[in-house]
Amino acid sequence: MKIGVPKEIKIGETRVSMTPSLCRRCVALGAEVVVQKSAGFTAGFTDAEYRAAGATLVSSAAKVWAQADLILKVKEPLPAEYGRLRAGQMLFTYLHLAAGAELAQVLLRKRILGIAYETVEANDGSYPLLKPMSQIAGRLAIQVGAYFLQSQHGGSGVLLGGIPGTLPGHVVVVGAGNSGAHAVQMAAGMGARVTVLDLDTRKLEALDSEYRGRVVTLMSNPANLEASVADADLLIGAVLIPAAKAPIVVSKKMVAQMRPGSVIVDIAIDQGGCIETIRPTSHEEPVYEQHGVIHYAVPNMPALVGRTSTMGLTQATEPFVATLVQKGVERALAEHPGLAKGVNTRDGKVVCGAVAKALGYA
Repeated sequence: MKIGVPKEIKIGETRVSMTPSLCRRCVALGAEVVVQKSAGFTAGFTDAEYRAAGATLVSSAAKVWAQADLILKVKEPLPAEYGRLRAGQMLFTYLHLAAGAELAQVLLRKRILGIAYETVEANDGSYPLLKPMSQIAGRLAIQVGAYFLQSQHGGSGVLLGGIPGTLPGHVVVVGAGNSGAHAVQMAAGMGARVTVLDLDTRKLEALDSEYRGRVVTLMSNPANLEASVADADLLIGAVLIPAAKAPIVVSKKMVAQMRPGSVIVDIAIDQGGCIETIRPTSHEEPVYEQHGVIHYAVPNMPALVGRTSTMGLTQATEPFVATLVQKGVERALAEHPGLAKGVNTRDGKVVCGAVAKALGYA
């Protein structure tokens, strides 16, 4: 098997899909690895390190795509990369096809075996390749929100932790999954007032037990959402259904009731976002204002910490990549049901039920 590692081209992307350590393991298992020069530079890895690990360095992305049987990426292919996909090629990356109908059509037309990080499952039904980026995005959401709350960025000038004699900022987290729980952890650690809403009472009970009353837990219903959102200085959208399009849970009307200078960070933007007024932004232009509220929705937020994100992602992907190399694709998918759950497109068809439903193929 020949694995290709192209440099990521999404705006502001700093992660790389393979570290020199993972490269060394793949080579030891018999794979050939082709890496585009400087692909790992923004994550802190030099070309010399990849060469020492056994990789072949090439000068352009076109050469990577042309030579590889399996393309290993971080983010989904962008339109500029569609023409480089070869018929029958394999692709292992975050695909997020529920919010990417155009990419889905390209993968189907070229009969790409598309394996999505976000739908690979562990034995316990969890999503091990989604988990580390969700954790990072949750933690970053509070840092980013605190930054844009500052007066010089157009925010309301609220310090989340406050000081003695002043009221701390109010952080409202909608969704208590991996990303939401880590947002709660960061916000509580900064001394903010924190409210978290979810439909799953077990998640709320776990957070209530962990924080011993320092965090307010509420069932996510229209009345609780409306009251909490209206009082939020920082609103975190963290509602995610793996593979499916994120449901809209915060309406335009709710956003319009927020105080001027408040901030929204929607972590679910990869799957379309869970806030009605949200649209994707970029690291170059990360925010926009609507109803007097600052909106942040950068789909590749973890790229803000490229080194940590790359290490977290590749530690999670390594056993799956190694399995593909060691056993071959067909045997790996046959023997590992969790990895097979990652297959979104195959032989010109959408084979993941949630994606098919989101795109109207089911």
